[in-house]
Formats: sequence, C-alpha cells, structure tokens
Amino acid sequence: MVRHAQGSGSLVAIATIALSFAAGAQDRPAPGFADAVLGRWDLTVEGPDGSYPSWLEVRLRTEWQLMADLVGQFGSTRHAAAVAYDDGTLTVRAPPQYEAGEDDLLFTGRLEDGALAGRVRMADGTTLAWRGVRAPSLGRGEISAWADPVSLIGEGIDGWRLRDEQHDGCWKVSGGILAATMPCADLISEAEFTDFRLRLEFRYPAGSNSGVYLRGRYEVQVQDDFGKALDPLRLGGIYGFIAPAVDAAKPAGAWQTCDILIVGRRVTVALNGTVIIRDHEIPGITGGALDSDEGAPGPLMLQGDHGPIEFRNIVITPGN
Repeated sequence: MVRHAQGSGSLVAIATIALSFAAGAQDRPAPGFADAVLGRWDLTVEGPDGSYPSWLEVRLRTEWQLMADLVGQFGSTRHAAAVAYDDGTLTVRAPPQYEAGEDDLLFTGRLEDGALAGRVRMADGTTLAWRGVRAPSLGRGEISAWADPVSLIGEGIDGWRLRDEQHDGCWKVSGGILAATMPCADLISEAEFTDFRLRLEFRYPAGSNSGVYLRGRYEVQVQDDFGKALDPLRLGGIYGFIAPAVDAAKPAGAWQTCDILIVGRRVTVALNGTVIIRDHEIPGITGGALDSDEGAPGPLMLQGDHGPIEFRNIVITPGN
C-alpha cells in the first residue's frame, strides 16, 4: 500500500519549489548565505515500512551557489541536480537511482534546534518525513593498544542474525566456511565494534556480488571485478565513495584475502596483500546501511541478498 504522508498544501509548496528550480530564476544571495546548512548530515527517512538511513553533504559551488551529494536507502552516492537555500529552507533535487518511479527526489527542510527536518517527494510521487543531524567528525588518533583478536566464524551461525528472517537457514557453516546460498539475506554480527582491524577471506562464483559493511554503515565492495576498470563501485572500494588505487583482484573462483583498518572515518584496505586504499576518509554511510548513527559502535554485516558468497577466517581485532 502506498502511504501519502503529506497534505495537499505541502504538495503545492513542493510543486512550487520544483517549478522555481525549472525556471532557474533566483536572485544572487550574499556570501555566507548558507553557512548554517553546509556540511555533512546523517539523515533518517520515515518510509512506509519503517525508517531507513540516508546521507547528505551540502557544499559551496561558488559564494552564491550550492552543490550537494546524496546517499539514498540503496545504491551509491549521487550528485544533486539542483540545490537552494532561501528564506531558511533548504531544497535538494536529486535524480532517482534504485527508487521506484522516474521523477527526481525533492528534499525540502528547515533547521530546528540545530537539526534539519522536512519532507521528501520520492520518485513515485509519495512524500515522506525526514530528519537530519550533523554527522560527527570521528577524528581520532592512532590506536595505541589492541584487544585480543576475535574469530567470528564458529561451528554454526551463533553470534550472527539475519537482517531478513524470511530466508532463515540460507547462511551455513561447513568446514570453517560460512556460505550464503540464494535467495538469502544480509548477515549481521551480534557483537558491535568501533575501531578495529579486520582480516577475512572470500570466494565467489563468476558474476556474483556481495559486500562487507564496517560498523554496519560503510560497505567494502566484494564482487567479480577481475580485469575491470577501477571505480568506487569495484572490488575493494568503499561503495560509491572511494575507488581502489590498484587492481589487485583475482578471478572468480579463487580465494581472496582482504585486510581492513578503520579508525574513526579513516580506512585502509589491502586486497590480496596489496594496499588499494591508504588512510582515506569515508565521507558518510553507503547505500544499504543499517543506520546513520555514525558516532555509535556497529556490527559487521555481510551482504547476502545479491549473490552467492563464501567467507572464511573472519578475524576482528578491536582497538582499545
């Protein structure tokens, strides 16, 4: 069932904003006009089936023009088609990606007690409430001490839970190998972590697709990308944000090793012994994240709803 979460008056207001974007007729504002909304925002959208996380970054294009990037419920970061801040209202129009419908998404919001709150017209025309808080900087120094390593694969999937109970039993452990068979769902560790080192091995058949979500929010892409051009959507990249610097992928069917260090927002990734991302800042959550509470600890999540995947020797070493 489609839920219409907005009155007709608000729909008229959104339509008026859309028309003003189309006309492109805006007076040039004074420098500093948008300082209150510049920066990164962790969003929560109230969807028809419950809330889901999103992310927004607003930046200056010039002293009188804005630009923005958006991460929706799924998919990768996308550039906004138009951004405006006028009379205390922020408006962001962004193209659809994996949303149902063909219209642009249109976010409108205002500051309330330091947070952004408003409505979004979705690609299918429905409207939803959303709220955004400033994303934390997560600036931390080097880890001075480490806890004991923890192996996350046991005799079964004790210590893990499914994101979607509809596919109960699709993850199994045999001979130390944790495997997902389709149809399946994401697998989430019961334990939560802040800063850590992670080592794991994975293997997939040709054409398969998976991912490893750090703190349940930042996806390290895992998919069959041997020999493909480097891109933020490729194997080992932080999905949509950070491309691997080197092609270190092996062909499908081979076991591959991934070493990850995450401290605050800084991440280093080595694939098959080659550093492909070195001490790079992760701007925000990636599509499919569990939540947008970036300042909190979070679990390890293994993507299991895209294709068959096997993992072994998953060992995490938390920082103290």
